[in-house]
Amino acid sequence: MMEASRGVSLLLLVIIGCSLCLVCRAQIPIPARTDGFVYGGKPPTWGETVVIEAFNDPVCPDSRDAWPELKKVVEHYGSKVSLIVHLFPLPYHHYAFIASRSIHTVNKMNSSFVFPLLEKFFKCQEDYYNQPTYKKPTAVVVDEITKNLVVPVIGKTSLPAYKAGFNDSWSDQATRISFKYGCARGVTGTPYFFVNGIPLNVSGSPLEYKYWTDIIDPLVTQKLRATPSGSFKNVLAEMA
Repeated sequence: MMEASRGVSLLLLVIIGCSLCLVCRAQIPIPARTDGFVYGGKPPTWGETVVIEAFNDPVCPDSRDAWPELKKVVEHYGSKVSLIVHLFPLPYHHYAFIASRSIHTVNKMNSSFVFPLLEKFFKCQEDYYNQPTYKKPTAVVVDEITKNLVVPVIGKTSLPAYKAGFNDSWSDQATRISFKYGCARGVTGTPYFFVNGIPLNVSGSPLEYKYWTDIIDPLVTQKLRATPSGSFKNVLAEMA
């Protein structure tokens, strides 16, 4: 009962924090690059691809369960769809921030490390839930994450560079900006999805493959194009 009460309290904290991001006059830090990681090497093309944005927490079981179906969707549509993954470490997952920070760190080393490491977290996340890590010092858990998840992805020779990057303030700042960016977009849980900038009402739980195709099929067949002014127009002749 106490755990449930604590979870509700922390969820309220996320909602309040997100609300403050929206109403606070202080400027959210502007990153040097747009937040998020492109999956599959297909960056979004304005007006030419359907853009899916997924806000994920590396130690969230719903984020983990949603990932396989989302990958299948992107592979199915190929160049017609772009997927951007944002990290949104939920505060009631005690090591979500550390996990997200480690992903930001390897991204700066080599962007090809990002999704293998994210999938490592998904595969082994139960080891880093609140209960198994409750009595462990933070330094011990960080060391376990580095040894068991990061090193198999980046290799032992890259470990000094990883440790330097992880302990640098920029990786902490990048992770904070990702969280604040999600708050500014109204994200309150994970997984949270946007399609062409519009939030899906069913965000917060895994979505089945058919649900995705029911959304994307009509968008792909419309074949929207971006005009030089940035507005969209339908290719009416092809739709007739």
